Amino acid sequence: MSHQRTRIVFLDAATYGDLFLDQFANRWDCTVHQVTNPDETIQRLAGHSVVVTNKVVIDGVVLAAPQAQDLKLIAVAATGTDIIDRQEAAKRGVKVCNVPGYAAQSVAQFTMALILELTTRVGIYGEAVKAGEWQKSPVFSLLTYPTVELNGKKLGIVGYGNIGQTVAKMALGFGMEILISARPGSQSPVPRDRVPLEQVLRGADVVSLHCPLTPETKNLINEQSLKLMKPTAFLINTARGALIDEAALIEALRRKRIAAAALDVISKEPPPADHPMVLAAKELNNLIVTPHTAWSAREARERLLREVEENISLFLRGEPRNLVN
Repeated sequence: MSHQRTRIVFLDAATYGDLFLDQFANRWDCTVHQVTNPDETIQRLAGHSVVVTNKVVIDGVVLAAPQAQDLKLIAVAATGTDIIDRQEAAKRGVKVCNVPGYAAQSVAQFTMALILELTTRVGIYGEAVKAGEWQKSPVFSLLTYPTVELNGKKLGIVGYGNIGQTVAKMALGFGMEILISARPGSQSPVPRDRVPLEQVLRGADVVSLHCPLTPETKNLINEQSLKLMKPTAFLINTARGALIDEAALIEALRRKRIAAAALDVISKEPPPADHPMVLAAKELNNLIVTPHTAWSAREARERLLREVEENISLFLRGEPRNLVN
């Protein structure tokens, strides 16, 4: 496929923030859309052989449309590929590639920030000063919000890929002990360094989710699994919102069945104003919700676009890499 004739369409360039796409435009014929609504996807694929998407869904209906007949490559500008019907793409001879590992440092750092916020309450103490609470204290300090040390605490990691491993490395620096969960739903024997998920949930002081969303992991954290956790335990999710049964988690937080949760991902993104998790975050002081931003350090976004460019370039040279179908 000659570079001159290669037509590339970006469906959601707004997701890369303030980065420019000059390196693509200098090499290929590019059409850039900042945002694409579901009813616009099919039309925007027309005449393009490569599509770059971060979160715009390309399902069987899209792939079957006549406008998608020129499509040869779906370059997912992310690690997770649950937005693509990979089987249908394979059936139609369309390759799908992703970018593994680009945000490991960014997500791991953010994960540690959420763990530190739940255990040290820096943000809430900062707000207390703004609200005048410290100024009214009868002693030199303010001890309204209990804090705990991470040293000696057990961190349960569910999903031990690039991100999970980077989190483990950082947590070891805080003196934490690491419990690695066996892969949920896996039929193969449990490797020696892994612990069954139930055991992780029972033993961990902090449980952090880093696994992909699959039929086996949907609602992995539910009423039953929350009952296994210690009442002093913290839950962190920087992976996918649907790993958690949200109604069950809200109930557990209300009843203090677990100490607190911090989520960077929820079931619908961006959420409607009345999303249960958004409402719960306003109501509960043991829930933090952040806007799916763990991945977004500038260095990570720059790395992402370099890798997408390289994925496309190698595919066009007949040396495809990072294929997921």
